[in-house]
Amino acid sequence: MKAVVIGGGVVGVTTAYYLAKSGHEVTVVERESEVATVASAGNAGLIAPSHSFGWASPTAPMELLRSLTVEDTALRVNPFKAPGMAAWGIKFLRECTADRARKNTLVKLRLAQYSQRKLNEIAETENIDYDDIHAGLLYLYRDPKRMEAGVEKWKLIRDHGQPQQILTPDDVAEVEPALAPVRHKLAGAIYGPTDSSGDSVKFTRGLRAVCERMGTTFVFGAGVKKLIAQGGRIQALATEAGETIGGDVFVLSAGVHSPQIARTVGVRLPIAPAKGYSATFPVKNGGDAVPRIGAVDEELLVAWCRMGDHLRMTSSAEFTGYETTYRDRDFRIIRKLAESLLPQAADYDRGTYRACNRPMTPDGPPILGIARHDNLYINSGHGHMGFTMACGTSRIVADLIDGRKTEIPVEGMTLTSRP
Repeated sequence: MKAVVIGGGVVGVTTAYYLAKSGHEVTVVERESEVATVASAGNAGLIAPSHSFGWASPTAPMELLRSLTVEDTALRVNPFKAPGMAAWGIKFLRECTADRARKNTLVKLRLAQYSQRKLNEIAETENIDYDDIHAGLLYLYRDPKRMEAGVEKWKLIRDHGQPQQILTPDDVAEVEPALAPVRHKLAGAIYGPTDSSGDSVKFTRGLRAVCERMGTTFVFGAGVKKLIAQGGRIQALATEAGETIGGDVFVLSAGVHSPQIARTVGVRLPIAPAKGYSATFPVKNGGDAVPRIGAVDEELLVAWCRMGDHLRMTSSAEFTGYETTYRDRDFRIIRKLAESLLPQAADYDRGTYRACNRPMTPDGPPILGIARHDNLYINSGHGHMGFTMACGTSRIVADLIDGRKTEIPVEGMTLTSRP
């Protein structure tokens, strides 16, 4: 069977891998000139099942309201730049109840745990080095009251099989020597010992080479203009350059561009672009100042990890439509974190900066499975957890295409199983 995967990020390439392993003739269509150049190139590098909480929560509406007048909020909306988000926003607010937040978190957790296992399997089987570090992740708190509330919040994750340790500031310094000089600024941390980190670009490009050895074709510089349907099936796609590519089955893994492509055949996907900011700095040589493991500051919601000889830092989710512009001031939260907790870790004068959009669903879990046409499958909407969830969702979609029973339940991840 000829399978066409739309999108060459980490999600699209892992989808291609599983389909090729099943013996299909696979073509990946990517609008950029290489795989993993947009959202996959700007993520935090964390594989973090422990951080599977849904963004739609009882506190989220107030956070969005504050963002209209306060700049340093982690979740922000600009109604002037994102005027078409009313329908998505209503769905998001509907998910902000305690019961729905709990349900969505558990769906994400189940998927993230499964996906981490699949990522480890692929890396070991295919011998892919992606600067991975398997020493856990830290989730840091500065305020004792927030720490207390965090311990209660994280109980849900802990009670559903995700290992956790509650650390004092001295414990944090022992786990991460780079934070020893600033332990007095911390109230403590949640430590996820089985979480990990790595470079998703290195992983995706290593996996592309594996796919090509199995016969997969990659078509670059080919933005998809529309899908062509006939008789309840997708017959082909048309690129912006006028080329037509046919197939027996199509998988839409185009991130924030998935909704526009799906609409060409009458499928509406509740996915909105959430802009995040990413900075990468060369680490300083020697000593304990360079972080050994990845972490998230739960107050500023800045995440970081080491990727080889660089330190990656990311922050914010800003709903500003599809634009990806940025100003120097957009990285102030990252600079604030660097100055406060990791002042000697990297050469902050030699950073590279970028902004990219992550595909967010209102409830949090990605959208998987069939959509209206019996040969069109969706694998999109992973939000800020694309690297964490990519391998799991791709294996699920490949199993659905081949008619195999999925290894974990897909309830809460398909279009038909959502409220």
